[in-house]
Amino acid sequence: MLVRAWMAGLAVLAGLALPLATATPAAAAQGGTFAYVANFDSDNVSVIDTTTNTVTTTIPVGTDPINTALSPDGKRLYVTNNGSDNVSVIDTTNNTVIDTILVGDGPRGVAVTPDGTRAYVANSNSNNISVIDTTTNTVTTTIPGGSGPEEVAITPNGAFAYVTNFFSNDVSVIDTTTNTVTTTIPVGTNPAGVAITPNGAFVYVVNFGADNVSVIDTTTNTVTTTIPVGTDPFGVAITPDGAFAYVPNSGPNNVSVIDTTTNTVTTTIPVGTDPALVAITPDGAFAYVTNFGSNNVSVIDTTTNTVTTTIPVGLVPFGVAIGTVPASSTATCPPGSLLTGGGAQLSGPPPNDLASRPVDNSWEVSLTNPTAEDITFTPYAVCADTTP
Repeated sequence: MLVRAWMAGLAVLAGLALPLATATPAAAAQGGTFAYVANFDSDNVSVIDTTTNTVTTTIPVGTDPINTALSPDGKRLYVTNNGSDNVSVIDTTNNTVIDTILVGDGPRGVAVTPDGTRAYVANSNSNNISVIDTTTNTVTTTIPGGSGPEEVAITPNGAFAYVTNFFSNDVSVIDTTTNTVTTTIPVGTNPAGVAITPNGAFVYVVNFGADNVSVIDTTTNTVTTTIPVGTDPFGVAITPDGAFAYVPNSGPNNVSVIDTTTNTVTTTIPVGTDPALVAITPDGAFAYVTNFGSNNVSVIDTTTNTVTTTIPVGLVPFGVAIGTVPASSTATCPPGSLLTGGGAQLSGPPPNDLASRPVDNSWEVSLTNPTAEDITFTPYAVCADTTP
């Protein structure tokens, strides 16, 4: 029996942004940083390349998609479909729906644990939270919540999930080890958006009906301060360094920027019509705000706090998630041979994450690169010739 190494799938990754080129028909996916926008009235998700700020593709999902969350490795996107009571699971390397998970009635917020093993979904109409095992894509348990659970955020250590309850004006704190509610924290009227500082010390809860933000100390689970913002605020996102929180206000069509050291609004940024949710790029350089009234996304430069561009998307954009998707390419064994192994040849600086694994009768390699330098990687499959 002859053993041959088949070389295929030459790919180049530059600063997580440039498209891949393949020398053979081997499958390849573009690596980079992308924003995923759930378009409620279009029943799809717009994928925005944050380097060019253009929509690269649109992915059909369930009915009335309302929110999105990425797995920590960037390979899976979870989309809550409010109208069809399920969650679409998207493979971000090829932007296709690979599974659909039935959850509770009216799913809205979704968050994935830092280890990527579970996703928590707030079901607004059934007043509970579905816990999804991301390995099997099945609901393993359902946790009773408050009235109208809206959004979910998980602490950086993965120990607790904070769920805003829109109609009971409080926040449920879930112990993710036991999947039980350990305490309930009163906040303002109609709490909606929620975000946790990178050090896990504070939770910022946006109160839609009270036009303010409650700040919760996670050590005591008590509200330490309340910050006035604009009318009808909904979402919130905190910069990776924890210095600022961005809060879209749908009433005046602007975004309040909160200094998290002083807990005061330092500036207000005009955006599109009816801004809803916001996400910040991993490097903290830009904030992406969905404007459901004008069917577009405002991109804010967080250094100058000005809108640098506006991106048209689908109808009634709402949820948005941003993350880094690894580049990938495969080397495939030819007919009449059997995959026995594989790997990759690399040139350039070492990537910060490299995965190499068998997929069917091919060998897949994926990686991400934190630098602006080029990485060239050539996957290869080791194939056993099965011909007589």
